[in-house]
Amino acid sequence: MIREKSLRWTFFFVGLIVLALGITLTIKGKDLGIGPWDVFHYGLFAQFGLTIGTWSIIVGILLITMTAIFTKVLPKIGAFLNMLLIGVFIDFFNYIIPDPETILVQTVLFIIGTVIVGYGIGLYVSADLGAGPRDSLMLLIVEKTGWKIQWVRNGIEVIVFLLGWLLGGPVGIGTIFIAFFLGSMVGISLPQCQKLLQSFLIKGQDKEAEIA
Repeated sequence: MIREKSLRWTFFFVGLIVLALGITLTIKGKDLGIGPWDVFHYGLFAQFGLTIGTWSIIVGILLITMTAIFTKVLPKIGAFLNMLLIGVFIDFFNYIIPDPETILVQTVLFIIGTVIVGYGIGLYVSADLGAGPRDSLMLLIVEKTGWKIQWVRNGIEVIVFLLGWLLGGPVGIGTIFIAFFLGSMVGISLPQCQKLLQSFLIKGQDKEAEIA
């Protein structure tokens, strides 16, 4: 049991770090446009200062609070850690990774970043320790309305994208690329990460059985 919890938390934390790295790389390629939520966070940063990571945390706090009020249920600890750590790691990676000087380098970083984001999501979701604040809002709306999850997710991202665009966030072909490609990337990465986690758990059980 202890080994399983340790493995799940390891996947969770590694997933958040990988996710934040991927988000940062897409932001470094911002001339191509970035993902809808990141357009929103960047727009808030451009208008009001602070940092992109700080705005990610602030928006996460608001979403967690709103979800908790409507559901009257406290979110799992994973949701709080997701909200806090992704913002912290985005600012960290944004600080240590230099800005690319050419559109070619931006394009390469953007594509690599999108793939990394997909695997970051796969890792942290496979740990099954609680959805992030944005996913929690999506699940709440689905539960209350009965609408299809795809419609709700797309609807939220369109609204967030429009708000970010109005705030001056970077929008471009990359935004469309993420909107269409990321879901497919997660569809590949999540089963792989779940299979990897299960293989580690089975190996751990076999070792415990041998010792016993």
